[in-house]
Amino acid sequence: MNVDYQEFPVQPEPQAELDLRGVICPYNFVKTKLKLDTMLPGDILAVILDEGEPIRNVPQSVKNEGHTILAQESFGEGHRILIRKGDHDFS
Repeated sequence: MNVDYQEFPVQPEPQAELDLRGVICPYNFVKTKLKLDTMLPGDILAVILDEGEPIRNVPQSVKNEGHTILAQESFGEGHRILIRKGDHDFS
């Protein structure tokens, strides 16, 4: 049986992770942005967020800042997103 490994994408290993469960908006985005500011372009940050407003707002805000959402998955009672830091700083 031939298996095409491209069918099963491997998630990149994050250089850092933030667990922001219990952190309210907009502080969860502020903490995410501050962490990304300390990272190099192309680095990957994993962020764990609560259901509801945080998972609706943070990914969109991160994209608006020029970063890329690589993956979003359920994680316990929340969600885990993988963010690749963009090359540009829009601060």
